[in-house]
Amino acid sequence: MALSTIEAVSLDRILLEHDPINSDWIISGTPVARAAQWSASKDGSTTTHVWDCTKGRFRWYFHADEIVHIMEGSVTVEAEGVAKRTLTVGDAALFRAGSWSEWHVEDYVRKHAILSVPLHPTVSLGVRALRRVGKVFSPRPRPRILKAEALKAETRNAEALKAKALKAETQKAELTMDDAAISM
Repeated sequence: MALSTIEAVSLDRILLEHDPINSDWIISGTPVARAAQWSASKDGSTTTHVWDCTKGRFRWYFHADEIVHIMEGSVTVEAEGVAKRTLTVGDAALFRAGSWSEWHVEDYVRKHAILSVPLHPTVSLGVRALRRVGKVFSPRPRPRILKAEALKAETRNAEALKAKALKAETQKAELTMDDAAISM
């Protein structure tokens, strides 16, 4: 099945399904979480989700890099070596794959999340190498070439203006000489 070029949704209308938090991770309260995935990249390495949760405090493990954007409510997050931070509507944060953090939901939070599974280090090295090779053999003009071409065009324009000014001065001098010859 072919994927659509554009996938668009109204994030506040996505129907969420029960998505319980691991009971071993709950520190206090009885948080109830729900979630829904609404899109994925062609290779499945990146997915987008909407997630919400009621009041509670819990630890959370990030198996993938996760960028969150708070849509409603708030959550206070903290991690070892990182200052406590309250995320409110409009805030965004990145949680790195393989990390733990503590989440404290005072009342309710709803977030949009983009998850990206990191590549294995050897695959990542290959991807970076291919990108560098692609830049070398890219058919697109490089910015420094564009700068050189712009500089040449600017120089041509300056030379044309100088030539035009010189021509005007020459014509003015010729008119002055003609006026002087008539006066004699």
